[in-house]
Amino acid sequence: MRSSILLGCVVLGMALGASSVVRAAATSNDASEPVLTGPCADFVKAVCAKSGDSSPFCTDLKRVSVILPPAACTTASGQMSYVAERIETVGKTCNKLVSDLCRDIGPNTDSCKLAQTHTKTFPPERCTQMLGRYPEVLADLKRMEAAQKPLTNAQQKQIVGINAPSFGPTNAKVTVVEFADFQCPFSAKAAMVMKDLKDKYGTKVRFVFRQFPLEFHSNARKAAEAALAAHAQGKFWDYHDKLFAWGPSSPDGAQNPDLTEESLEKYATQVGLDLDRFKKALDSKVLAQQVDTEIKLANSIGVRGTPTVYVNGKKASNATDYGTLAKAIDDELARGGK
Repeated sequence: MRSSILLGCVVLGMALGASSVVRAAATSNDASEPVLTGPCADFVKAVCAKSGDSSPFCTDLKRVSVILPPAACTTASGQMSYVAERIETVGKTCNKLVSDLCRDIGPNTDSCKLAQTHTKTFPPERCTQMLGRYPEVLADLKRMEAAQKPLTNAQQKQIVGINAPSFGPTNAKVTVVEFADFQCPFSAKAAMVMKDLKDKYGTKVRFVFRQFPLEFHSNARKAAEAALAAHAQGKFWDYHDKLFAWGPSSPDGAQNPDLTEESLEKYATQVGLDLDRFKKALDSKVLAQQVDTEIKLANSIGVRGTPTVYVNGKKASNATDYGTLAKAIDDELARGGK
């Protein structure tokens, strides 16, 4: 059975939920760790030094040790050579997993580096499961690794398109293409970042918006169609801002967008659209087909969630961080957009 991991507004189909070694899906540690003293503190320190602070042996022992009698920890510390041997033996499964992944994906890839980091947090049985379904895990990681590579010139032309909503000069040396979902809070955050970037680079950079409504967001698809209807009347960005007004920039920091059909029509009126024309556009199948086309385009280049941003065909590592995107743009401007 395949499972999925939800990371922001993104669903990554994985062979196992545990195979998110190429994403920060490691078990998070409780910041309020128990304070240990005496023999148990010494035993925990020794185990963590041997297994690693992020290993399940270390994190689990820290929790359990608060209820262990000091005598038990003293006895265990006296047999540390046995404990160390068991840690090494049990850990061989995860070591093999990492070794195999890095061999087959490439030792210098991001997937290998993240596997080396995050697999340390996996319990041995998880690594055993993943090895049992290794072909699936490897195939998923290879797809995700490929998605990080810069797009070809042909792919860049495809995602920019001809009639897609855009802002900035068409002959700009740098083009930023964003795939977003109007019901995704992370896309709403990215919208704020994009606004700041447009204010800074408006005469130097072209910004292009692409629709990628996710299946688990029930109102996102109709909102995407409505945004395209507004685009047909030359009001895309005004309508875009209305649709994202529920996000982090809203006065109350709302996290539940109002994207009902009634609200979509209300926003259309507020931005000055011809409402009859707007309704007719939504009732037709043309916009739905256009959204389908954009979803297929996104899937073809490896887009798996929102927001996903490309700067001159290079996938941004953090689409909601102004500094990350500004640096990527500055680097491309310095290179002359080549």
